[in-house]
Amino acid sequence: MPKPIRVLIVDDSVLVREAARQALSGQPGVEVMDTAMDPLYAMEKMAREWPDVIVLDIQMPRMDGLSFLKKIMAERPTPVVICSSLVGNGAQIGVEALRAGAVSLISKPKAGVSAFFENESDNLVAAVRAASHTNLARLRQIATTLRPIPPLVKPARPGTLSADGRVIAIGSSTGGTQALETVLGALGTDLPGMVIVQHMPLGFSKKFADRLNQEIRIELCEARHGQRVEPGLALLAEAGKQMRLQKSGSGYIVEVLEGPVINRHRPSVDCLFSSVAKVAGLRALGLIMTGMGDDGALGMKEMFDCGAHTIAESEETCVVFGMPRVAIARGGVREVQPLHKIAERIKAWVG
Repeated sequence: MPKPIRVLIVDDSVLVREAARQALSGQPGVEVMDTAMDPLYAMEKMAREWPDVIVLDIQMPRMDGLSFLKKIMAERPTPVVICSSLVGNGAQIGVEALRAGAVSLISKPKAGVSAFFENESDNLVAAVRAASHTNLARLRQIATTLRPIPPLVKPARPGTLSADGRVIAIGSSTGGTQALETVLGALGTDLPGMVIVQHMPLGFSKKFADRLNQEIRIELCEARHGQRVEPGLALLAEAGKQMRLQKSGSGYIVEVLEGPVINRHRPSVDCLFSSVAKVAGLRALGLIMTGMGDDGALGMKEMFDCGAHTIAESEETCVVFGMPRVAIARGGVREVQPLHKIAERIKAWVG
């Protein structure tokens, strides 16, 4: 029998600790190792036994959760699921937690906690299971590359659409915020327009895009319905809505729609990739990066079958080698590359 996933719950509320314990206890393959009322008590317990996954609050006495997260990532990187009332509605502290290495965010209410964990227990369990598949070596890399946001003067963006109608489509999930930062940060403005789906909680896509836009040379923004896809511009799907590529004259626009959940996600990588396959075909490049599950694998196979160039991030650099693994297994990937080589492969395709 495989070893159970050992979970440490760190929260200053006894009610939350007990509700989270009940939500996780009894789940096949999950064991609540212990609970702690703040990070200092947690460190005492972790000195005796180290957890596989930590469920962590942000606002706590003696040490806040974000400081504890950064300490863990610096000393012994461990998968962390942030569960806090402070990360709702795209709060900046949630963006900071993702950048510091948290693998997922769960927004809990300030009241009605017991009912919340009863109704949302599946989400907590799924987050813990996904976190348990984290590539710890990749977490260590993230911890060593964290840096202050540098001042950046953006170069002028090309003002005309690509004559050949090329477009780049990217899909990612768990660990994808750091992966996107690496890839987009290594690219200039001299490339076709980009459309991106990154699985994120509601309210976070605009905050993430605004923050990353300060660090990269290309322009990145949350996509608006009907917005034109242009060279040097990257459009990020809005959390909670589907995004599709549509032909418009000599170029493309994006549709940003309420739409149904597809493959358990909204936005869905499959939804985006499938639309890119239909309207761009062999003029597209598809990239699938780190993430749990299989969203994007079918859409990437459609792109591959239409002649698009497709790339998957390799296992060695994925935080979670789920989405790329399934895309490879389904025969939709032309090349597999580590994260640090993806930007140069994109440039080679453009050139």
